[in-house]
Amino acid sequence: MSVITKITQQKKDGERYNIFLDEKYAFSVHESVLVKFGLTKGMSLEEWSIDEMVYEDEIQKAFNRALHYLGFRMRSEFEVKKKLLDSGYGEAVVLEAIVKLKRLGFLDDESFSEALLQTQIKTSSKGPRAIQQEFRKKGIGKELQEKVLEGYSEEEQVRIATKLATKAAEANRSVTPVQLKQKIQNALLRKGYSFDIIKQALASVNFEREEDEWDSILESVGEKAWRRQSSKYSGRQRRNRVKQTMYQKGIPLDLIDRFIDKKELEEDGEQ
Repeated sequence: MSVITKITQQKKDGERYNIFLDEKYAFSVHESVLVKFGLTKGMSLEEWSIDEMVYEDEIQKAFNRALHYLGFRMRSEFEVKKKLLDSGYGEAVVLEAIVKLKRLGFLDDESFSEALLQTQIKTSSKGPRAIQQEFRKKGIGKELQEKVLEGYSEEEQVRIATKLATKAAEANRSVTPVQLKQKIQNALLRKGYSFDIIKQALASVNFEREEDEWDSILESVGEKAWRRQSSKYSGRQRRNRVKQTMYQKGIPLDLIDRFIDKKELEEDGEQ
């Protein structure tokens, strides 16, 4: 059995205290451990009680490390556990620290998930599927994922998806409606929206093209197709190849025929 002969406060960390047993430095503890065990000069300590104090102090260290980590932003229980384990704390110590964090309200996966949901909606305009992937990365359980995502209404999803689709449509007037619809659909799928939500969003977007816009599209798509096919084919075969290429791009057949007729007349005039 050893006796506490001196207790001194650390200069660099006022919340920690050095414990001296039998005139020799033995270990240090956080002030919460000092208070919990009622450590005072002259107290006799058995080996098992010292081990208990050291263990309790490790929990306090892990707890404080987690608080510092949580000070930058909200974290999930999975993130905090990983951080502490990566920092070298034993699993038993980490689990005890997490229990304390949860009891005091510093860790709450439901509140974290709800906050993450709103952040992803407001800053990234993501759909439920993409947000669910974020939840999985943060170690949120499936049941909680589904519960929190219930707060993301279909109406709000359609509103955001429509806003994204409209913005994309306005920025891409130089491609055909067919190409643009496919492009927007792919983008919204990557954002995590379902086909049903995408369908509703696309239904609200104006994909009509003015005549001058079609002229620009014909100039871009048609000229490229004409040059490419003219290097390999001529006559009816070339005409069919160009028509097929332009039709696949979503250009109406009447505009395709008009374009090809024009190119053939220009070619005849040059001969």
